[in-house]
Amino acid sequence: MKSIGPTLSQKTGKDGAPRILASLGDRVNRMKQDEIRAQVAIAVQACIEKKAEDISILRLDAQASGFTDYFVICSAANPRQVQAIGDEVDMKLSKLGYEPSHVEGRTQAEWLLLDYVDFVVHIFSESARKFYDLERLWKTATRLQLADLEKPAPKKAVVAAKRVVVKKTATKKRPTPSTSSGRALSQKRGKDGAPKTRKTTAAKRTAVKRTKKGK
Repeated sequence: MKSIGPTLSQKTGKDGAPRILASLGDRVNRMKQDEIRAQVAIAVQACIEKKAEDISILRLDAQASGFTDYFVICSAANPRQVQAIGDEVDMKLSKLGYEPSHVEGRTQAEWLLLDYVDFVVHIFSESARKFYDLERLWKTATRLQLADLEKPAPKKAVVAAKRVVVKKTATKKRPTPSTSSGRALSQKRGKDGAPKTRKTTAAKRTAVKRTKKGK
């Protein structure tokens, strides 16, 4: 008798988990990546509207950076323009419900940083940008154009992001060097806390021999 529909082995993966759940997880991750890319595109558009110069969009290497996915870097001609660009980025994203988790440099106006967790906007004065040279520091990053952000996120980027999350989780479970050395030290110590050595063991053997001779 022929079975109707896929067998159990076809419905599940190698680990026994349903393939449909894995597929759903990938779809959710891709939707998340597309949402982030849309936010980055809005930030770039805000920079363009305020006449920012030399705009760079960097997609950071997932294995090299664990704190964010994208950098938006641009230059301004003067402190007033630095503030104006930052305000425009903030306003555009705030209207859509996205607020920066951290802002730095509003008073100095040499390097204004808006951290949106998944991406960071850097607005530099011309001299500060040359001095810090983030593009050189993050030379492994992939350079993007605004048109690239409007395309769906590539599957490779989503898979790489998932691998990094798994790697971080596995790393947290490993004991730190301090705990490992602590365990080794506690195993070498006796009940009174003093370290066991070969000399103390030899002394015990000598004491046992003397007791036997006395008997």
